[in-house]
Amino acid sequence: MPATGWRRSAGWDTVSAMPNGAELPGPDAAEDQALAADARLIQSVGRRLVAWAAGTTLLVLVVLAVALYLSVSSTLETSGVRQLDLRVDTLSGLVDGHGPGHRPNDGDLPTGYIFGGGSSGTFAVVLYDDGTVLAPQEAGLPSGIPDDASFEAALATGRDIRLGTVAETPVRVLTRRVRTPTATLYIQVFQDRTAEQRTLDGLLAVLLAGGVAVVLVAVGFGAVYSRRALVPIRDSLAAQRRALRRQREFAADASHELRTPLTVIRASVEHLRRHRDEPVAKVGAALDDIGAEVDHLTGLVEGLLLLARSDSGAVTLDRLPVDLGDVAADAASSLAVPAREAGVTVAVDPEPAIVVGDVARLRQLILILVDNAIAHSPRAGIIRVTVRRDRRSASLTVEDEGKGLREEDLPRLFERFWRGAGAPPGGAGLGLAIAAWIVDGHGGRIEAANRESGGARFTVRIPLAEAGPA
Repeated sequence: MPATGWRRSAGWDTVSAMPNGAELPGPDAAEDQALAADARLIQSVGRRLVAWAAGTTLLVLVVLAVALYLSVSSTLETSGVRQLDLRVDTLSGLVDGHGPGHRPNDGDLPTGYIFGGGSSGTFAVVLYDDGTVLAPQEAGLPSGIPDDASFEAALATGRDIRLGTVAETPVRVLTRRVRTPTATLYIQVFQDRTAEQRTLDGLLAVLLAGGVAVVLVAVGFGAVYSRRALVPIRDSLAAQRRALRRQREFAADASHELRTPLTVIRASVEHLRRHRDEPVAKVGAALDDIGAEVDHLTGLVEGLLLLARSDSGAVTLDRLPVDLGDVAADAASSLAVPAREAGVTVAVDPEPAIVVGDVARLRQLILILVDNAIAHSPRAGIIRVTVRRDRRSASLTVEDEGKGLREEDLPRLFERFWRGAGAPPGGAGLGLAIAAWIVDGHGGRIEAANRESGGARFTVRIPLAEAGPA
């Protein structure tokens, strides 16, 4: 029992030829192109989000790493300079009282010599203001000792500290002026920075490795979360595409459905024009055709208008508590005459079931289902309309004894303009689509199936007045 139908316009699945021999893409191809464009857009946005996350993370890491590196470097430098100043202070007391030509004993000036394994961590030299080395007097001082540049700077300022290299070893050099009763001396202390540099190099390596790892993790999390964040956008674009597709199909199918009755009316009018002098009795068939097609067009246009307004949200339901059993009995009784003319019996078995709904729309729903059953029932068939209630919902069942539903038609029964093979003439394929819209507007659901004994069964479930969604 295929119910109402949907016939697609023949030109909808074709392509249009252009004057130069090229072809315009058909709607399916255009839709594929639109979907591909949406996918590219989403991918582009996703890549930008990942790049933004990675860039932001990298920037934060760089700032933190630079701050940490500079902080550690400054701490090490401050500690090193303090040690050098303490060393100079110690040596200042030792050289006090030594003048030109006086060479202190080795024990007097424990300057130390780190570039050979000394334990002090520093190596010091004492110079006169003319650059002559007072101590130590050992020959073969390492290359770079004393540091002439630091000494020249200390001559002008009294103190100089800088970094340098002695025997390929990184050092920190402090030169400071010391005044004694007999002479002005300059103490120059060298501090080995090998351990300090090793610490900084290790810290830099850790920061680089940790930064790369954190950025990679940020990219991974950014990719995951960008995909999740783009799901609503992807769904919204898909919904818009579906809505546009439905609008195109709706317009194409509506024009196709309108074309047939208009053709019949035009033919009938042409017949009347050719036989305008004939008595009305002889052209009555043409008038009857026009009247029938006008009625068909009226129902079609009303259905189209209702669905179009429902799509735009312009239709509102006047919800009130109503007994679905009473509505079913009333609607079925109004179809007694069409049922009798079709040779079928409509048996109603209503049970009180209070729902919150629009009485007019619920009545329309029942009329659609019963009228559909009448159209597909054999003569002497019985149509059963049953209303029952359970703990949460009211159920409306309409059963007929017709040929039943083809399995391949079931997924599309409630689509607009869908008409299965063998559908009776006269339908526009909008009835079940309107029925589905009414049920959905009442928070319910509608299902179609075949009866084991033959025929079709349509079941509607609507929440009771005191219950939630069905």
